[in-house]
Amino acid sequence: MRRRLGERGFTLIELLIVVAIIGLLAAMLIPNLLDALQKAKQKRTLAECRLAGSAMMAWITDQASAAAAGQSVANTVKVADYTRIPFADLVATLVPTYIETLPDRDGWKTPYEFYLDTVNPAHTDFPLLLRSAGRDGKYEGDVYTVGAFDVTDYDQDIVWINGFFVRWPQKLS
Repeated sequence: MRRRLGERGFTLIELLIVVAIIGLLAAMLIPNLLDALQKAKQKRTLAECRLAGSAMMAWITDQASAAAAGQSVANTVKVADYTRIPFADLVATLVPTYIETLPDRDGWKTPYEFYLDTVNPAHTDFPLLLRSAGRDGKYEGDVYTVGAFDVTDYDQDIVWINGFFVRWPQKLS
């Protein structure tokens, strides 16, 4: 098949320029997209912690006729002070009365750790704790200093106790 006069295709230089422009745009957009995905997982984890923690607080309020929310917290939180509860037992305790479904994994697909004293909820200063290991899936330890951490540090643990967060992401100045 012959080409007609005046018709011509793209030159190699023109194609290379288009590919280079697309490469530059991708290089600028992909890191922002990846960061947005991590931030969405972090936000989901915060929301689930708040939801599950509120259900646990409602159960404690019903069982003990008083809740621990609003208690002052020391500068450090020791996980060893809390009573660990298996996920299946917590589901049997909370679902469907206090929460429709209980999340078992955080935004990064790591299992949450739940702590709830179901034997003597009224006679303990440490009724409930739940935590997420963050993006790296490893807990930082069993003692937490109360306070915020940089929102872009996705490996930090997120910890909720007795009605509020003691480790949470926040924009630091």
